[in-house]
Amino acid sequence: MAFVLGQNQVYYSTVLSSVPWASHGFGTATGSPVQNDAHASLHQTHSDHVLFIEQSGEKQDDGDGLITRTLGLWISIRTADCLPILLIDPDNRAIAAVHAGWRGTAAQISRAAVASMVERFGSKPTTLLAAIGPGIDHCCFEVGEEVATHFEPFTDRKTGKAHVNLKAANLHQLLSSGLSQANVDVSPLCTVSSPGFHSFRRNRTEGRMVSAVQIST
Repeated sequence: MAFVLGQNQVYYSTVLSSVPWASHGFGTATGSPVQNDAHASLHQTHSDHVLFIEQSGEKQDDGDGLITRTLGLWISIRTADCLPILLIDPDNRAIAAVHAGWRGTAAQISRAAVASMVERFGSKPTTLLAAIGPGIDHCCFEVGEEVATHFEPFTDRKTGKAHVNLKAANLHQLLSSGLSQANVDVSPLCTVSSPGFHSFRRNRTEGRMVSAVQIST
């Protein structure tokens, strides 16, 4: 399992790349997987709301997860430290895109996305593929106790300050929903400490990375 940086400055998951009929990518400050193709996105609200979509359009509705089976439709989310999570159902030709900040993670957005795919498409969690893209890592996610209290199993206080591991929390949600560890990629890249990413925590940027997935053929 790994993430590979392409010539277009977009990261690709080797797990998701194993599906021949799907395209995907995790964007950087200078690269996006979405160009001029049909495209759908959300008005992200840091929630556990997952929406089924069938057509393109900007900011279709409030929520933090999109699912579809529509051929040729890119579904995307935007991040600048929050986690971008993409899922593919190789058996039912279905996909999902998830925006997981700390509030969405506390609300179990990854678990909600899996449940939505099961309900809408008849997906089997054991065969779902997922990738957790670049986002803030525990090294840089120092939080107050009001946030840490939501993530006790994933909070490190060795330095005397609370650092939350959102990647581990979302991985736990996916695995506890039935996904196999072998079917989940987790990027080691931290958007705060790694160059080439927009990071709100590092510099209060208004820029956002786009991550997206598409049923391409």
